[in-house]
Amino acid sequence: MERDEDIIENLLPDADDSAVADELSRPAESSRHAESLDEEYNTLRPGFVRKVVDALEAGDDEKVYNLVEPLHPADIADLFELVDQDDRVALARAISDLLGGEVFAELNDYVRENLVEELDPDEVAELAEQMETDDAVALIEDLDEEDQQAVLAEMEPEDRAAIESALSFPEETAGRLMSRDVIAVPETMTVGDLIDFLRRNDDLPTEFWEVFIVDHKHHPVGTCQLSWILRAPRSVVLADVMKRDQTLIPVAMDQEEVALRFQKYALISAAVVDESGRLVGQITVDDIVHIIQEEASEDILRLSGAGDGDINEPILLTVRTRLTWLVVNLGTALVAASVVGMFQGAIARFALLAVLMPIVSGMGGNAGTQTLAVVVRAIATNQLTSSNTVRMILRELRIAATNGTALGLLIGSATGLLFANPLLGAVIGTAMVINNLVAGLAGIMVPVTLDRLKVDPAVSSAVFVTMATDVMGFFSFLGLAVLSGLAG
Repeated sequence: MERDEDIIENLLPDADDSAVADELSRPAESSRHAESLDEEYNTLRPGFVRKVVDALEAGDDEKVYNLVEPLHPADIADLFELVDQDDRVALARAISDLLGGEVFAELNDYVRENLVEELDPDEVAELAEQMETDDAVALIEDLDEEDQQAVLAEMEPEDRAAIESALSFPEETAGRLMSRDVIAVPETMTVGDLIDFLRRNDDLPTEFWEVFIVDHKHHPVGTCQLSWILRAPRSVVLADVMKRDQTLIPVAMDQEEVALRFQKYALISAAVVDESGRLVGQITVDDIVHIIQEEASEDILRLSGAGDGDINEPILLTVRTRLTWLVVNLGTALVAASVVGMFQGAIARFALLAVLMPIVSGMGGNAGTQTLAVVVRAIATNQLTSSNTVRMILRELRIAATNGTALGLLIGSATGLLFANPLLGAVIGTAMVINNLVAGLAGIMVPVTLDRLKVDPAVSSAVFVTMATDVMGFFSFLGLAVLSGLAG
């Protein structure tokens, strides 16, 4: 059996010794970026960005290049987001040698689109060939159909086929997200054969955590982590050391569900299979980190109707998205105003009602927003399903009743003492309890109902919950005031 040192050496890709030595001798990241990177916040220093912009305005491309050259590709991508849109093309021209696939893979979507528009199809094709399949797809998918075909025509047949296959899947699915660069070997292979295979083949992926074991139909039957391969004797058959239990990702699965599986089962990578169960790719945790961030940000922004919320988004697109929901909110506000209009006579007789009624509706709106945020998150993370919906409803109603009673006693006592009117205190306290119950019920029923109707609850729920708490807040308070004779 080979010594551990030999096995490790065999696993290393063929490389020039001097190149490896150069890599190992490079200074630490923190010292290289001391002048440009704020290590506390992991962001580029404002003074450094200012230096780059000043050099661009002065037309000193050499200085720009020297400033940017030490940066990590992700930091270069951040730099493009931090400079004005008018300076981005000039920056790209000044550091063209540094703008490889790694930088474009880290760029903000809108920034990347602007830069790609300035490139010829052969230049885009060259970038795509440097990138992982999933990153290349992200680069090409937003292009017009004509531009896509022009770029694909410039690519190598193998790379073009992989990207065309990925583009055939719906957006935000595992098929778009996966990488086709996988290592798959038969279960009859021994550990020694696998090590020799990894050593001899230069076309294999340079970064991987596990090897997928497949049967004669190319169906995944297990996995072998690199740590297992290094510790196992060369003569052992892979079928005897592989892990047979694995999480397989259907190619059509939504990326949000993929992220939930990675989170639930603590996965580093997972095999992606097509409809017939054949291995077609893999998804790794670095891709999932981006998905989790995107989905979380997306849900939060949708609750507020702010669209993508990207500061690089075109202004007209942002205005159109926000204005749409503001118009919808205007409509719901008119509904609430019509309820107030029903009691304008009572308000005229007892003007103090107009002062106090916003408190009831406002507190109900806050309570509804709290419940809504919890429920939307529970739906997104699969914590709330049809099996525990009733229990969740009863739980939120108990919380709403407790909070409503506490707030009702507080505002009721304060109002009764402040205005020397116990009946007014009782009316506003009771209205507070009622509206909090409505807020709790609406906060869970609205998103659950929308989810059952296959409508994203993060998009539409807030409008309906706010309308419910406003309408019921005004109606309960003013209605109780009339029924009690307070405004009679």
